Amino acid sequence: LDTLAVDQALDRMSARYPRCAQVVELRFFGDLEFREIAQTMDLSLATVERDWRFARAWLRKAMQV
Repeated sequence: LDTLAVDQALDRMSARYPRCAQVVELRFFGDLEFREIAQTMDLSLATVERDWRFARAWLRKAMQV
């Protein structure tokens, strides 16, 4: 995994989808579970899970370029 490429992709995501980027950061770097992320961000568990699925797909596509 290219750390620089991940960082750059997360920066691009933050500019366009800040909430999704924050979910990724809390999951990867904060090592939080989805319920903990939901509590921290004052979101529903379903919203966090949906943002996570979107962010994973977005990052996967961004990393292929």
